[in-house]
Amino acid sequence: MKFTKITLILFFMCSITSNSQNIPVHKTNEKINVDGDLSDWKTPFLGPFVIHDSGAKATQNTFVSLSWNDENLYIAYRSTDSKIVGSSQKKDSHFFATDDLVEIFIDPDGDGQNYVEIGVNAFSSNYDILLKCISPLCGGWNTSIAFDITGMEAQSKITPEGFNTEIKISFSSLETIQNGNFNKPKPGTKWRGNAFRIDYGNTTEYLALQHYKSLSFGFHQPQEFAFFEFVE
Repeated sequence: MKFTKITLILFFMCSITSNSQNIPVHKTNEKINVDGDLSDWKTPFLGPFVIHDSGAKATQNTFVSLSWNDENLYIAYRSTDSKIVGSSQKKDSHFFATDDLVEIFIDPDGDGQNYVEIGVNAFSSNYDILLKCISPLCGGWNTSIAFDITGMEAQSKITPEGFNTEIKISFSSLETIQNGNFNKPKPGTKWRGNAFRIDYGNTTEYLALQHYKSLSFGFHQPQEFAFFEFVE
């Protein structure tokens, strides 16, 4: 039996809603300084992260917390790391292949296209990538490393336990993405996405806040992204 292209697209879109859970994004009235110092962070941390394609326990713990106000999304990570691998890198370098880092993927409309990947290493180097398409249904792998989130702030701080990271993303910068369908959230809004870490310590591990039930390798599985739910 042959599937038409429309049938395949419908199947892909329906599968996006499966195997997903809610990750709360708490609204805050606190002033957040993006400096890697988490002593003033008020919203709860979630975790620990697990191996992304099995759910197995990670060697080193990672926790994440998300908050928002009317203008920005904030993400904070607390990463235990006994052997930090990496160095200061140029903006948009491909250090995801070499350095310990944390990542966030954001796909508000959940269609698996025109979603954002942000990575920050322990030395505050960062990249932001636009994933225009990764599926054969929309033309195959098509990304833009030249894409920039205007005004994004990212800062890590090395601690005795490992490193902490904070990221600030303005909603107005996401609204400019063509066909991204990024709209400023309100309480009850749900975006698709997930939080990740790559740990190149004694054992290389690819970690996620919520692992993929399909047991598929690779972070880019938008059909299995969780829901970021904006709450008061």
